[in-house]
Amino acid sequence: MALTTHFSDVLADCRKKNLTLSRYFFEREIAIGDRDEEEILQKMERNLCIMEDAVKRGLEGVESFSGLSGGDAKRMLVYMKEVSPLGDSRYFEAALNAVAINEVNASMGIICATPTAGSSGIVPGVLMAFRNRLNLDRRSQIDFLFTSGGCGILIGNQASLSGAAGGCQAEVGSASAMAAAALVEAAGGSPEAAGHALAISLQNLLGLSCDPVASLVEVPCINRNAVGAVNAIVAAEMALAGVKSRIPVDEVIQAMGSIGRMMPVALRETALGGLAQTPTARRIEKQLKEKGKVDLDKI
Repeated sequence: MALTTHFSDVLADCRKKNLTLSRYFFEREIAIGDRDEEEILQKMERNLCIMEDAVKRGLEGVESFSGLSGGDAKRMLVYMKEVSPLGDSRYFEAALNAVAINEVNASMGIICATPTAGSSGIVPGVLMAFRNRLNLDRRSQIDFLFTSGGCGILIGNQASLSGAAGGCQAEVGSASAMAAAALVEAAGGSPEAAGHALAISLQNLLGLSCDPVASLVEVPCINRNAVGAVNAIVAAEMALAGVKSRIPVDEVIQAMGSIGRMMPVALRETALGGLAQTPTARRIEKQLKEKGKVDLDKI
């Protein structure tokens, strides 16, 4: 199979060979490596298990070593069970799953970068909120990961997946786009519809800066994963309804890359601007340097 970096070429191959995106990317994985099908599936199964364990651990409640984050996923779970969300519970479930995984990441737990550690909650957060609703068996869940991962490769090859290179749009934005495309396929949508979901989702987060408080992947990163998960679901719903991106997928991806290159260094993971340089953020950073841990009551 010829390898490509453009979504338009992927779609052309899928049409020609009557492939789903997940099957295309699965065959691509076989073509570029020296592993057989079973080995590749086992690897993705392991990734899925890591994601599931991270959600479970996060929902039980964890705290970061800095003291800056932790316990919010558990609070959200209590709220969902005892109060009930204002909107559709699956949207909220995806958001709390995303927060749970990122809190595990902040506590130095084991996660699966999708595509980065700082954006690791979005793809599994969405998958685990909808797998029962969509009656996804284990292989279908693994296909969800193939679709999202393949789309991530296309984004990374044409733009960037790095906050240092392209801001948070390259991390949370890319992860949200990956999840949106995979959710469309999981719901029975076409590769074309998945592409529209990817484009719509990424458009919504263009220009998002990377401004981590005290240079830690905690604030605002964790909460942005929740927003990225919900954004992915909305984009998927729109695409499934027949809404189309007026700008082609590849052009949206390339625009993201261009915006990232235009961003000032202060807004690209350096903690030199944005939220990282607010008065409260500077007090947090000072306390961390002096005491090694944040006492939020004394900020």
